[in-house]
Amino acid sequence: MANKKKDRKKPLLIAAAVIAVLAVAAGVAGAPYLFAGAPADGLVKVRHGSTLDTVTDSIARNIDIDFANRVGRLLRMTRSDLSRREGAFAVNKGDSPFKVFRMLRSGAQSPIKFSFNNIRTREQFARCWGETFMEGEQAMTRVLNDSAFLASIGRTSENITGILSPDSYEFYWNTSAEKFVKKMKAFYDNFWTEERLAKAKSQGLTPEQVEIIASIVEEETAKADERPKVARLYMNRLADRMPLQADPTVKFAIGDFGIRRLTVAMTRTPSPYNTYVNPGLPPGPIRLPMKRTLDDVINAPVHNYIYMCAKEDFSGYHNFAVSYSEHLGNAHRYQAELNRRNIK
Repeated sequence: MANKKKDRKKPLLIAAAVIAVLAVAAGVAGAPYLFAGAPADGLVKVRHGSTLDTVTDSIARNIDIDFANRVGRLLRMTRSDLSRREGAFAVNKGDSPFKVFRMLRSGAQSPIKFSFNNIRTREQFARCWGETFMEGEQAMTRVLNDSAFLASIGRTSENITGILSPDSYEFYWNTSAEKFVKKMKAFYDNFWTEERLAKAKSQGLTPEQVEIIASIVEEETAKADERPKVARLYMNRLADRMPLQADPTVKFAIGDFGIRRLTVAMTRTPSPYNTYVNPGLPPGPIRLPMKRTLDDVINAPVHNYIYMCAKEDFSGYHNFAVSYSEHLGNAHRYQAELNRRNIK
């Protein structure tokens, strides 16, 4: 009787052993999909209409070919259709193929960081933006020159750069150029609190005029602690109805900020941006002004200086003067040093 029971148990034990072996085998086969982490960080970009092959290629280019093949197999085994997916998907080092597979299937795209600084023109900004976002440079160029769209947000092609405040932002890769600019306008409007608007008004300036002055100030000096002083100098000139005669506006008009020494002929360059030949402020900023420089303008300390000249020690700072005769002395010392260093 005991032997009969043993005989009946044998098939069950064999079946259990087979199942156990199969489970172990399945686990071993599935391990690379569950535990083999991505060897590096990467950003997988998927465009509308992408096939599984193009998605796998993107993973291979940006992360690793073996990792891409594992994700690709999971997508194919589940007959996934990513043709309607669009966006950038961040893969972190150590992420499993299964995790990336689920992310792509769900369409949960990741925001990307976009930072920009030291940009002067719409063209430069469009190029910088286009290197990061899906739509590319041409889309941003169209938006920054679309008079109807710009009018809808209270801007023109000349002063649109004033709202593009240099900083680090997070956006989705497939954010359109138009949506991006609208969002930047919202950020800009939030910056101009009632307190800041009141300060600008007390200086006799509109926010647009503050932007322009700030852009000139940033080109005049790289020294952050000197910017409020330079801002007040230009405000003094405006108040006295004097020509600004800001060298950076001439360089902007010429299109060459590498000029070390302006000539008289250069200062006669015909352009609405040349403050040697045109009274008042230029029609728009000559660079994308930083928010902290906007604050420097509206909080500029009171002084009587109306002349400035780079210091002859080439420290990056300036000598300031109230009288023209004092300014000529400062200018003579600086020009003598330019000659001594053979700077043309």
